Amino acid sequence: MTARTTLQAAVRPERTFAFVAGVEKYGISGKWDLRGAARDALRFTGWLTGTAQVPHENIRLLLSPLEPDTLDWSATPRLAALKDTYRPATEQNVKTALVDDLAQCDGDLLWIFWAGHGYLLGRDMILPCEDASAGLIRHLNLDSMLRWWRTDTVRRPRFALQAALVDACRIDAPRDDRWNFGSTDYAGGSTQPWRRQFRLYAAREGEAAKNDRERAAGQFTEALLAELEDRPLPEGTSELAEIGRAVHRQFKQLHERGEGWQLPEFVVDRDWDGCSFLDVPGDSDGPVPKAGRLDQSAWDGLGEAFGDRPLPRCTYDAYAWAFKAAGCTTPVRAGLPADTLIEVAQDLDERQGGRLDVPLVVPFVRFLAQRCGPADRPWSRQLREWEELTRKRLGVPALPPPPPPPRSTVLHVRLDPVADGDRHLVRMWLRRDTTEVIWESAGRPLTLDEVRDELVRQLGRVSATLGATAADGEYPVVERVEFHVPFDLLDIPFDQWPVPRGRTGSRQRPLGVLHEVVVRCPDERHDARAPWRRKWTWLLAQGGRHPAAVRVVDDTQVNDDLAVDLGVRADPACVVAHTTGTGTQDVVDALLEGGVPVAVWRRDGPARDSAQEVAALLSPDRALLADLDVLALPGTIRDLRRGAAAGRSADGADQLVLLWDDPDCTMDHRSLA
Repeated sequence: MTARTTLQAAVRPERTFAFVAGVEKYGISGKWDLRGAARDALRFTGWLTGTAQVPHENIRLLLSPLEPDTLDWSATPRLAALKDTYRPATEQNVKTALVDDLAQCDGDLLWIFWAGHGYLLGRDMILPCEDASAGLIRHLNLDSMLRWWRTDTVRRPRFALQAALVDACRIDAPRDDRWNFGSTDYAGGSTQPWRRQFRLYAAREGEAAKNDRERAAGQFTEALLAELEDRPLPEGTSELAEIGRAVHRQFKQLHERGEGWQLPEFVVDRDWDGCSFLDVPGDSDGPVPKAGRLDQSAWDGLGEAFGDRPLPRCTYDAYAWAFKAAGCTTPVRAGLPADTLIEVAQDLDERQGGRLDVPLVVPFVRFLAQRCGPADRPWSRQLREWEELTRKRLGVPALPPPPPPPRSTVLHVRLDPVADGDRHLVRMWLRRDTTEVIWESAGRPLTLDEVRDELVRQLGRVSATLGATAADGEYPVVERVEFHVPFDLLDIPFDQWPVPRGRTGSRQRPLGVLHEVVVRCPDERHDARAPWRRKWTWLLAQGGRHPAAVRVVDDTQVNDDLAVDLGVRADPACVVAHTTGTGTQDVVDALLEGGVPVAVWRRDGPARDSAQEVAALLSPDRALLADLDVLALPGTIRDLRRGAAAGRSADGADQLVLLWDDPDCTMDHRSLA
């Protein structure tokens, strides 16, 4: 008898129990509504009570539907019997069903199905419940609960088989004072290795699970039920690995057609033997194979090369390029997986890749060696020697050279106020391959209008000198204009300065539509140089994307301790200020003192009461900013300004101010006077 037939024989409907939950409404906000989750839970229950023949008495059904009267209970008589017994998906009801009720039942197989919102808090999957509120987002800690179910707290020999199927996002929980998830750990006793768990999640870490609003169905549940519907319980259980792989193939096809963004190469999955069921040799339709692994000599060499060296600024770029060089997709989870080089290498060594003969750590080290060469030649030479020895020993084929650092042309404008009046001393310099002063007022103070006129002349001169041939307003030679100004000038609308365009110069275009435009205030950072550089270096090392990189601050959070709070850690590196009047000035003052290099606010303050309005302008699909690319903000805001000029962007996009203080690109701090 094969292992599959043995498993099938051990699975009987009367000894099968299930916990099924679908959450569409949440107490925290109507914006959390997720139409279709309750229907998905009901459809899965329909399979359990229909084809699988599980008694309805064995099912604990928790639903929080937006429209209870529209639910269809007619699929099976057993499903109809649950219509009057289901309970709302509150935290207490969830815990009661899983811990106090089902764990006391005498069964062999437990199904756990959840449809709703999902977050990652640390390494745990967090599933908010109906009674999640602003003060406390009550939830099920799924990973902790699954650990609890594998311990001897559940009496032997009950529930040797446990299957968890989750149709929910797996994006990082926002690190914001207004989002209190609390801490939930169900503890438990000693882990029992004879208990086997199967897990299949709709999305890998960092991804949002797609919900089809028109059909009120989750994409994952739709594909899962299409595979399950004709399978009776024994086959549906024993063939879960095949079902998971079929869902995986469908997701790949959807992604290739642009109809889905869930990339299942990194779906968390374990079959009944505790193995990744997506790794099946010889399956041409399956996922990419696992990459090669490092040997002990390679790890010993890395330990010497990496030591306790801090993360270089190009670490995330090296991490992302390693996947590309190995022929696979970069994980979508924002930022780096760890805070040390050796831990990042360990993460790479455990990942899947596109080529069996290329350990992902090798291209990672190759990238570091190239990018860090100009600043640290001895370390770069050490990394190159490690790469060469490791490639020869492990038979790693030749790799392409990493891409060179991106080039940009930035025009800097420094304004120093004079003692009397509204005039300023001005210096302009161009930073490209080298830094060159191109114009200064030479002791003659200028008004802001005169500064604007001179800036337009210098932009034209630079464009002509560097041979600009692009169409009007497209791919300008000067990508960005940076204004170094005193604190009092940060709110001046430099981005709205009119620039003559067209053959006769009769058309006017805002400067911020033609170029990226940012403001800077380096002279106010004398007492914050250390945190300023630490935060900028950390932001670069993370590739500009990290769940903790951005913090939203509103008027209620403005106090005397804000500067200390902002400066105590490497994060946040960016502040989004949803403040009004003097509150905005206080926030900017605090972030300058705390060393925060990047900030965004609206000149006229938020137009509405929503605490996420400014955030939503920057990231409409993720108002929580968990996945915002901070390093791309100059381009992002330029695009928003272009949209506002064309009437496509939301109200207020043309009022955004971007503070962008790169400590590496500050020419001097002495007064021009």
